[in-house]
Amino acid sequence: MSEYDTAVGFAPEEIDFTASTRSARLKWVIVVNSELPPGRAVNAAVCTAVATTAAVTGLLGEEAVDADGEHHTGLPWTGCSILSADAARLRVIRAKAAASPGCHVADMPEVAQRIRVYADFLATMKEIPAEDMDYLAIGLVGPRNRIDKLVGKLPLMS
Repeated sequence: MSEYDTAVGFAPEEIDFTASTRSARLKWVIVVNSELPPGRAVNAAVCTAVATTAAVTGLLGEEAVDADGEHHTGLPWTGCSILSADAARLRVIRAKAAASPGCHVADMPEVAQRIRVYADFLATMKEIPAEDMDYLAIGLVGPRNRIDKLVGKLPLMS
């Protein structure tokens, strides 16, 4: 559920594995802090992706079966662009997305990579005001035009 108690996702009749990713009603992007070293950046992106796929219905496609009959897990049929931005821009994008009805926001606060016990993470989060929160990555899913407006011309992560 989003902050507005409305689920963001695809209805079964919207899921079309034969369509281009650009024709999907919803767009999914992950924006990673451009100042992170590669290992921390990948961790932040993956954690954000897991949180997103668990919360947004219809993102994952069916499992694939190869020519030898081996099964492979389903992947996002909608695609997902991985973009980068500095810490200040991440904070602004996250705030705008969280205030936008119909957008799902998953985030990876900086503190999450420093704390090894989840209960301690939850307790620490209660002590950090929203305006002081630093993000390592944010995942956004929402109407294509709204997501495009939020992420502007951010570069692909390199």
